[in-house]
Amino acid sequence: MPNIRLIESRIEALEARKAPYDVRDTGLRGFGVRVLPSGARRYFVHSQHEGRRVWKTIGDAGSMGLEEARRKAVELLAAIRRDEPMALAEERLFEVVAEEVFSRYGRNWKPRTMKVNRNYLRNQILPWFGGRDIAGIARDDVQRWFASLRMTPVAADRSAPVLSVIMRQAELYGYRPEGSNPCAGIRRYRRRGRERFLSEQELRRLGTVLDSHEARHPREAAFVRLLLLTGCRAGEIATLAWSDYREERLFLRDGKAGPRTVWLSSPARAVLAGLPKNGKWVFPSPQRRGPLSVTIFETFWRRVREEAGIADARLHDCRHTYASIAIMQGETVTATARLLGHNDAATTLKYAHLSDRPVREAADALAVILGS
Repeated sequence: MPNIRLIESRIEALEARKAPYDVRDTGLRGFGVRVLPSGARRYFVHSQHEGRRVWKTIGDAGSMGLEEARRKAVELLAAIRRDEPMALAEERLFEVVAEEVFSRYGRNWKPRTMKVNRNYLRNQILPWFGGRDIAGIARDDVQRWFASLRMTPVAADRSAPVLSVIMRQAELYGYRPEGSNPCAGIRRYRRRGRERFLSEQELRRLGTVLDSHEARHPREAAFVRLLLLTGCRAGEIATLAWSDYREERLFLRDGKAGPRTVWLSSPARAVLAGLPKNGKWVFPSPQRRGPLSVTIFETFWRRVREEAGIADARLHDCRHTYASIAIMQGETVTATARLLGHNDAATTLKYAHLSDRPVREAADALAVILGS
């Protein structure tokens, strides 16, 4: 933490870094300026009182002159020494609270989710909110932040829930008033849906291509078939252990939404029956102790989808296809949610419009009859 004699020109010359940093004034002990990743600079005082830290933000260097900030710092430091309650009320810096939330609440997240959420915190959230008192962040601040990410709508939509969790937990920890989450009601960006459903013709072509690769790549072909026949996520099938398969069901230990049971059709059971049981894993890795990486199956998928003429289909679209077939065959949204392992049936509602297909077909048929 550098210490220099603060003057206007030096403050203006301070450059932003990836993380917030402080520059202390050598002329007034406890006074300094914090530089945020966004480039904003905020004056602060930092003092010790009876063994505990007192941190207070004085104002933004962009709208407050140095001499005014120094004068307010002198007054505030004097108030701290006089034990005045308002001066002693400690601010909770956003990044400090965020770290507490990740430490405490983050136990509910899977390791990969924790890694992804940390990336959003570091890259999208901290550059805007770092260095601020979490109690002072209002809905307008969140709206401006969300608007600033409009060129990266996916990152905006996925980092907003992370910010919301931080704000919600801050309320529970007593750092913000109850019911004050400034993220409430923030509308996500409209993005073109990525759901891709394979048609009957495409499924037939894919089946033919898988048959042609069966001899040389039996595990990879079986993997794709299991995705189509179970609606499971790629990671859930890739990490299957033989002990997870019993009583004609899969007992997933660590699905995205927690443990769940997957009932298997006879074709799905036939796929498993055709695989060798060499060791613990259904898809063991020959190079290391553990299952094959999903990356191996994605490489295989890119090859077969080209041959099947479905180059725009992702591996995850096997799951979408399973859900779409279930809906079109008359399964309810609630039942389909259970098949997919969705904790909230609302997540499955994006497939609901597919259930209108028989109604549309009936209407078209009646139109032909009545119009003749």
